[in-house]
Amino acid sequence: MTLERPSHDPEAQLDPLALRVLAFEAHAWQQPGVKAEGIRDEFGMSAARYYRILGELLDSPAALRHDPMLVKRLLRLREARAATRARRSLSNGRTLD
Repeated sequence: MTLERPSHDPEAQLDPLALRVLAFEAHAWQQPGVKAEGIRDEFGMSAARYYRILGELLDSPAALRHDPMLVKRLLRLREARAATRARRSLSNGRTLD
């Protein structure tokens, strides 16, 4: 999975990193700090970089084909977090521009 050229090709296959990220996301994490530590241990990267890769992966048709239930659940969580941020911004008097 490369950050430079995301593949939205419906025939694209997932690379080993993408498969590892999906497997990692399938685990239930009780505390965010523990997950961040797991990201560093498992992937040797910062949580910010990991979440950029995950975000790109969630938009990939190949990921949806590989594990539709997991990808749809993660997309719902992402949309819920975005809606919460939008509501918080509006309640603070800031615009979404």
